[in-house]
Amino acid sequence: MAIMDVETRKKRILYRAAHRGTKEADVIVGTFFAERTAGFRADQLDDADRVLDLLDVDLMDWIIKKQPVPDALRSPLLDELVAYGRAEG
Repeated sequence: MAIMDVETRKKRILYRAAHRGTKEADVIVGTFFAERTAGFRADQLDDADRVLDLLDVDLMDWIIKKQPVPDALRSPLLDELVAYGRAEG
């Protein structure tokens, strides 16, 4: 498998963020990544992929404070996304 260049990875992340499967997650996650992805470094792209692998139901539960974010999953990027979603909600 070929390694994707940084710009291709950014485009893929933006697509994945805006096409989550639920409208609420599409808006919150999509807007969050649209505002930040352009400045991401390679290590941040790895974290973005990890965050985007999480289920919408879990992300939304954390954003609306239905459940706490599990410590094992926390990262600066995920914490930013959850805080962003809470502020926008």
